[in-house]
Amino acid sequence: METLILGGGTFVGRRMVEHLREAGHQVTVLNRGKTSTDLPAGVKRIVGDRTSTESMRQALEGTEWDAVIDVSGFVMAAGGGLFDELIDLLDSRVGSYVFVSSIMAYEPTGLMPWTEDQPYRDDPDTTYGGFKAHAERAILDRFASTGFPGSIGRPAAIYGPDNNIHDMETAMFLRLRRGLPILIPYEGLVTTSYGHVDDLCTNLLEMALLPAVRGEVVNLTGQGCSAREYALRLSAIVNVDPDIIEIPNWNGVGQAPFGHLFKDKHHGILSVEKARDLGLTSERGFMNGHEQTYEWFCSTDLVDAPDALSDPMWGAGYDFDLEATFAKELHG
Repeated sequence: METLILGGGTFVGRRMVEHLREAGHQVTVLNRGKTSTDLPAGVKRIVGDRTSTESMRQALEGTEWDAVIDVSGFVMAAGGGLFDELIDLLDSRVGSYVFVSSIMAYEPTGLMPWTEDQPYRDDPDTTYGGFKAHAERAILDRFASTGFPGSIGRPAAIYGPDNNIHDMETAMFLRLRRGLPILIPYEGLVTTSYGHVDDLCTNLLEMALLPAVRGEVVNLTGQGCSAREYALRLSAIVNVDPDIIEIPNWNGVGQAPFGHLFKDKHHGILSVEKARDLGLTSERGFMNGHEQTYEWFCSTDLVDAPDALSDPMWGAGYDFDLEATFAKELHG
């Protein structure tokens, strides 16, 4: 299968490249060519800028693909409203197109788990969640009008090897190993679905090969847990007692001294019943996946990561000095 990955330089995209190569598919990556990571042998690269329709037209001119897997479809890289023009460029030139969306496309509700037929959030397409919702509508509308073979995979929190969002399992493993305080807001009740990156990639490849998912939205994730349970489960994996400190009445002002997934806007659990009905591979389970991730973590330089680290794309990081200052104030 001749496969084009939009993105492909980091985390989900890079793992997707490896999954496709291991399955024997031909892989080409389209990105801006600014990622320092070398691609595996045999993987081709096309340089194109998603924020420029002309750049994408030149990059895709004369090409046809058995499958396109879009892992860079987020507003920081994709240029907001230009998404519709990308679909114009791909329509009639692809066998299947799989878009990686997000739980953030949903209109939040306290009735869980969230199923694929629930309403979209009504945010501008210049925001992360608003853009995902806009892109999903564009794909589904095009499928309805022309039969465009698009499908949508909605993950929640993605974890695992090579995670470039540093304030998830990386920060928690470091806090636990170093005996640092773990600050948790909202009594630790914010609850989130977690899915392993390799299981997500497996599902995306399955969707690319499955005609039944065209014109469909499918939740792709694993087990969910509360913020407090997250800290307790990972502490069991690291085999230490966690120093959990609750933050009373967090008002959301200023830099948060805790992981971004502990914020109230990430309170949501996805239903995966549809994925099961379609025969997609089930997740490996929260503990199994995080145990494997911790084993990988311990084999990398991340064990010696600095006390503050932030990703330049997402701005999602941690600052242990800030957390220590909050913890000291809370202790009086």
